Amino acid sequence: MKAIALVRPSPIAGSWYSDNPKKLAQEVDAYLDNAVLPELDGDVVAVIAPHAGYFYSGAVAGYAFTAIRDRDFDLVALLSPMHAPHRDAFLSAEHAFYATPFGRVPIAQNMVNAVSTDLEENLGFGITPIANDREHSLEIELPFLQRALKSNFELLPIMIRSTNVEELKILGQTLAKVLRGKKALLVASTDLSHFYSQEDARILDNEMLRQIENFSPEGVLEAEEMGKGFACGRGAVAATLYAVRELGAKSVKTLNYATSGDISGDYSSVVGYGAAAVLG
Repeated sequence: MKAIALVRPSPIAGSWYSDNPKKLAQEVDAYLDNAVLPELDGDVVAVIAPHAGYFYSGAVAGYAFTAIRDRDFDLVALLSPMHAPHRDAFLSAEHAFYATPFGRVPIAQNMVNAVSTDLEENLGFGITPIANDREHSLEIELPFLQRALKSNFELLPIMIRSTNVEELKILGQTLAKVLRGKKALLVASTDLSHFYSQEDARILDNEMLRQIENFSPEGVLEAEEMGKGFACGRGAVAATLYAVRELGAKSVKTLNYATSGDISGDYSSVVGYGAAAVLG
């Protein structure tokens, strides 16, 4: 049996974002510096950020991470979609670290295990560990976290295949139970609509962002089911909203929105990107 590598090898450094630490630091810092936030009425307890290559969505992601810049968290629970097909609902990396050009991010395996155990008790299944995954949507947020946060942190990574409202609600409640009382940040990774015209994308994305701002995980899931709005990470967003609701958060504020067309100039087929902050 082949041993699992200690460090998860990155499949996207050098393509989705720079593999040169100095260049990457300059780019990420510029995205953070250029983000001008609206007034935020409360303490930021979670953020929602896009996950395309930095060329396309880095500027929007900068708004999400500027909202927690220079904050000090011991733990980041990072929820993302799992784009590749998989039979299981919830997955996590079977490694001890994620690696980026800025260094290693340790996985808080004890926290992953705690969430998995609670899910098994309440759902009958837990979190499936996988090795050498190629999922970009979780890793892409790490360099932003490494540059934005004041200190080192441990990572609780969960990749989500489920779009079942009860499963996501229980995941959110479990996360709230495990994170309560800790210096923890929740991050949900999602892009919005894919490959519609700019005009249609704005309509769809505005509806999805409206449901997010309404603090409605049910509305996020229903918007996709009814074809009124789309988010590839809707499971991650819904579970995050369920978690922060349990933790006492009060509101959600959209921070920025753009499409790939705003960067490329091609408005015939675009991907939507939004950034939001959950306030306590």
